[in-house]
Amino acid sequence: METIKIIVAGPRGRMGREAVQLIQRTDHFELEAVLDHKYNGILLSELEGFQGIDVPVYNDVDECLQKTKADVWIDLTVPEAGFLHTKKALEYGVRPVVGTTGFTEEQLKELKELANSKQIGCIIAPNFAIGAVLMMKFSQMAAKYFSDVEIIELHHDQKLDAPSGTAVKTAQMISTVREQKQQGHPNEKETISGARGANINGMHIHSVRLPGLIAHQQVMFGSEGQTLTIRHDSYNRASFMSGVKVSVETVTKLNDFVYGLENILE
Repeated sequence: METIKIIVAGPRGRMGREAVQLIQRTDHFELEAVLDHKYNGILLSELEGFQGIDVPVYNDVDECLQKTKADVWIDLTVPEAGFLHTKKALEYGVRPVVGTTGFTEEQLKELKELANSKQIGCIIAPNFAIGAVLMMKFSQMAAKYFSDVEIIELHHDQKLDAPSGTAVKTAQMISTVREQKQQGHPNEKETISGARGANINGMHIHSVRLPGLIAHQQVMFGSEGQTLTIRHDSYNRASFMSGVKVSVETVTKLNDFVYGLENILE
């Protein structure tokens, strides 16, 4: 298989470290450089936990893309930086694989238009865990028969966006098959603001943030005399790497924008 040359943005983050390890253990992946907001002009091997990985560290995205010959840009940073990185990668002809969540609809639209106009593959995935993608697809299937649904997403307390990208994506997928309905009693009143969570097309999303959690979501459906719960749990960040690997291999064959891992899984 032809070698895929990769840049990783955010190598010192928990997800970034997993991505670097994935590249190191995958024969046809080759790490060319990393982008880090703090360090510049050193080798990655000089940082703790990256012994033997002698690739350059940049803190300027333009310099990184100008000086590095790469096929794929993996971004696992934060929304503000991730949007800029993804846009820059596309402008330089490097195909982004993005796990950063929290992009606005306007930002996603801009990235889609840019990728499609340049005919460059770009994959943005709210969740790279294969099990999470199946949870979303199964929820979409169930929503044809259960119109009352609530989503509870649970993440570590350092997560910056709420609700999670996975929860929003799940609600969007459900909305494609669910009849529009405002759930709960028509005269329902919150005695404490926010008690019923976010409202998307009449569905409610609840966000939990606690130390000890990684990434978890359950979708609860209810109808007369029964409930159905579909749940996925990620207990470590290695669970996301199978999806990252598939995305890196797939994005090199694409010439357009894809949002959601479910769109590239057969």
